[in-house]
Amino acid sequence: MNESQQLKKLTSQLIKASEYLLETFQRVKETGNEEDFYTIVRPFANEMKEMNDSWNVLAKEWIKKNQPDYLNARQIDSASDHIEIISIQAFFPQTSKKRFLDSYKSVLFILQTMQKELTIE
Repeated sequence: MNESQQLKKLTSQLIKASEYLLETFQRVKETGNEEDFYTIVRPFANEMKEMNDSWNVLAKEWIKKNQPDYLNARQIDSASDHIEIISIQAFFPQTSKKRFLDSYKSVLFILQTMQKELTIE
């Protein structure tokens, strides 16, 4: 699998994971029950971090090579930071709804923009 295919795969996986995080956040907010940190939150956050770190490196390399009009390295770093944050915050009912949703929307926008750029190439 070449780097572009790997980036497409990671981008798609991160979109699915972000959608799962939104569903989790909504469920946790409704019920008020937070998930167990050691059995659910930590393993999921570790998996997300691994995917996110790989995506960050590949995305920035791809941007450097392809210079798309609507993406830059700072946006990738910002999306990566937000992914790390929401991958933990989604599991706790005391998380601010506005902050979570703003971060989620920002992440989704960058991931979907990346996905569109990758289909153009």
